[in-house]
Amino acid sequence: MTEETPGFDEKPDVPSGATPEDAESAAAPQEGAAPAGDASVQIAGLTAQLDQVRKALEERTADLQRLQAEFQNYRRRVERDRITVKEIAIANLLTELLPVLDDIGRAREHGELVGGFKSVAESLETVAAKMGLQQFGKEGEPFDPTIHEALMHSYAPDVTETTCVAILQPGYRIGERTIRPARVAVAEPQPGAQAVKGEGSEESAAAADDKESGGPDEG
Repeated sequence: MTEETPGFDEKPDVPSGATPEDAESAAAPQEGAAPAGDASVQIAGLTAQLDQVRKALEERTADLQRLQAEFQNYRRRVERDRITVKEIAIANLLTELLPVLDDIGRAREHGELVGGFKSVAESLETVAAKMGLQQFGKEGEPFDPTIHEALMHSYAPDVTETTCVAILQPGYRIGERTIRPARVAVAEPQPGAQAVKGEGSEESAAAADDKESGGPDEG
């Protein structure tokens, strides 16, 4: 029997017929096999890179959304400015035509709008209406200083508030924009008419009370 020598390293099992070089390669550790610690470090590095990429993507997405919002606001401003410029141009053109429309109105009032002149005048009024021009101002309507310009003033017993009693020149507007106020003559209630009316109402009420009570007391 042979005794085992303490401290003697056992050789790895080598298949029969293998050469000594095969035994050495089997005994040596495999090259390129990364330890578990190195793999964790690589995963942590890749995770950090992924977080950076996600953060950069979020920033670029926010920049794109901001640019889109700014572009939409720019388009709205351009469209609004375009409409405003168009309205101003139309208003300026129609303002220049108002004296012609006034002449047409006076000719119509005097019965002079006849023949070819009538046809041309009506065509001009039709074109102006298509461009949005509207005439306003009627007798009997309450005076409104925002759309009326009072050129004459008087008192009348048959009105209860300041009223347009004559239209000297019609007003014109485009949509909600007034390009010329209606020039009118106005009448206000007669001074003292309200007081007289109030006294009359009191007398009528007193007479009604006397009638209900059977008349005034006899002496």
